[in-house]
Amino acid sequence: MRKIIISILILVTSIGFSQDSEWNYLFDGTSLDGWYKFKSDKISEAWYIENGELILKSNNDNISGGNDILYEKEFSNFELSLEWKIPKGGNSGVFFNVVELDEVDAPWKTGPEIQILDNENFFDTNQQDLIEYLKSFNGKNERLSNYHKAPALYGLKPIGEIKYNPYGEWNHLILNIDHNKNEGSIILNGQYVYSFPLYGEEWEKLVSRSKFSSDSYFNGLSPDHLFSLYAPYFGKFKSGKIGLQDHGWSVRFRNIKIREL
Repeated sequence: MRKIIISILILVTSIGFSQDSEWNYLFDGTSLDGWYKFKSDKISEAWYIENGELILKSNNDNISGGNDILYEKEFSNFELSLEWKIPKGGNSGVFFNVVELDEVDAPWKTGPEIQILDNENFFDTNQQDLIEYLKSFNGKNERLSNYHKAPALYGLKPIGEIKYNPYGEWNHLILNIDHNKNEGSIILNGQYVYSFPLYGEEWEKLVSRSKFSSDSYFNGLSPDHLFSLYAPYFGKFKSGKIGLQDHGWSVRFRNIKIREL
């Protein structure tokens, strides 16, 4: 019996090590190898490493941008794990299935985004023009909806009631993408949040009522399509690159790792 128990323990231990070995770090806290600015051949100088964290130096104004970065390898079926921390009022995102086509000028025009946001204080900005712009929609602005709070699938899949850590604290995100099962899912801080289709009729239905859809769909509908940014290649790919968004806030990431399914 003792030998059997020892054999089982060895088997369990070996399985555990095997699972650990499947993870590959995209960012291990020491190097920016593999990362580069969207449609460039090098990393943006706005990103730097400090205390094992990948940090975006930004103006914290929700307006500046242009420093979205991608990891060099393409992935199709995978589990992505990372931690993020946002300043007060902060905004950022994680992209997947990004493809750098000649016809597109930003990662979000091909790759869906998992929202990173300070859900409680997003309007806390010192940009008076932006404040007045947001107030003009009397609470009906898309930025207020559950489709645009962390960790929503931006503009497509809303969050429900979740517990997330506030600005200045780390949140742990797990994104699972499995095209074989036609299913993606999100876990935040160990809590399952939602799942979503990756292609087919259900996926197209999600996209059709988003700002990525053609304006013609919204003719005569109410409310108006306030933030139309038609992206015909959005969500069309079953493989692509992982991206980190510059949305004008000094977001921080650490322990970015992935394992292919």
